[in-house]
Amino acid sequence: MPAILASLLLSFSFLTTVSFAQTAAPPKLFPADPAMPAVTLPDLLAGATTKEQWQSKRRGEVLDLFRDHVYGRVPNTKYQQTFKVIRENKTALDGKATLKEIDIIISRSGASLTIRMNLFTPNAAKDPVPAFLLICNRGQAAADPTRLQKAEFWPVEEGIARGFAMAAFLNSDVDPDKDDGFKDGIHGLLDVEPRTDASWGTLAAWAWGASRCLDYLVSDAAIARDQVAVIGHSRGGKTALWAGAEDERFALVISNNSGCGGASLSRRKFTGKEQVARINRSFPHWFNKKYKSYGDNENACPVDQHMLIALMAPRAVAVGSAYDDKWADPRGEFLAIVHAMPVFKLFGQHDLKTTVMPLVNNAINSDAVHYHIRPGKHNLLLADWKMYWDFANMVFKK
Repeated sequence: MPAILASLLLSFSFLTTVSFAQTAAPPKLFPADPAMPAVTLPDLLAGATTKEQWQSKRRGEVLDLFRDHVYGRVPNTKYQQTFKVIRENKTALDGKATLKEIDIIISRSGASLTIRMNLFTPNAAKDPVPAFLLICNRGQAAADPTRLQKAEFWPVEEGIARGFAMAAFLNSDVDPDKDDGFKDGIHGLLDVEPRTDASWGTLAAWAWGASRCLDYLVSDAAIARDQVAVIGHSRGGKTALWAGAEDERFALVISNNSGCGGASLSRRKFTGKEQVARINRSFPHWFNKKYKSYGDNENACPVDQHMLIALMAPRAVAVGSAYDDKWADPRGEFLAIVHAMPVFKLFGQHDLKTTVMPLVNNAINSDAVHYHIRPGKHNLLLADWKMYWDFANMVFKK
């Protein structure tokens, strides 16, 4: 096992371990790594020794590396944005919430695109409340505003009961999840210059859409504008991380089972884990063109995903894994957090002081970082949401 993966679990006053509700399966360790090449990660700090040096120079360098080599650059095309509340129901959820269905309309040169965001806010709240914005990659049934279809993927009722606003938009409203030559969706509207190796892919487009939803949320008097979390699962989790990197208005960034191209370290290569070559073959539209050159050549890439997580500092970031989701490499997701910690420490935030994963059914929290692993498969479940809500309560001091 590479040296960077080995350590003893230490206990510190600032480190908390939290258990899930009792389940039939007893807590257990995640299995040891299969055979793989040694892992050497790119230099995160590159000489930055203070938070000022990180903020003024190194952060921008890392962000640009991800734009040029992984996710792509958003074009500077000018556009108009308008908000329209299509429906408002002040007695939703049996009077417990207000539902707003909001159209976010992006226009340019007579053409337009509409992102529909559904927003529930708790009626019992006397003050503005923290909000969770879900990047929904599972279609309308997983984020149904009528609540005729209810899914753990977007547990509105439970979120409202805990005092959070619950918002969601469909990623497909921003850009279709298909290899269409970047002709449809927001690419078709804003790509006015010839595309290059660094032009934005679909993940970057969805992240851009999350920021347009945030534009509305910070304008709504019911929302605590400095307490908005962005959350996504799988491809949505990759998107949430990039949205949080690009838009520092997100106070909490949550990646659930995001795997390759998300929270998992790309340089960890073993059979049964999704790798850069495979993800680019399966989803050639997700990343920029340059990223394809790192298939089976990950060590040549100037960044890895610990650097992406570090871009959230000093804001909060949470990563969740599932025991049976080996394809997403749960240990690689955890270790990305571990190796992002030097930047959080520059801001005076506490180090996790461990490279050992928590037991399954458990979580580790520091003041700005959360990780948990639960039993089960690749999914976003109520058990995950409960852990994220608990962490948000700590971060937002609710």
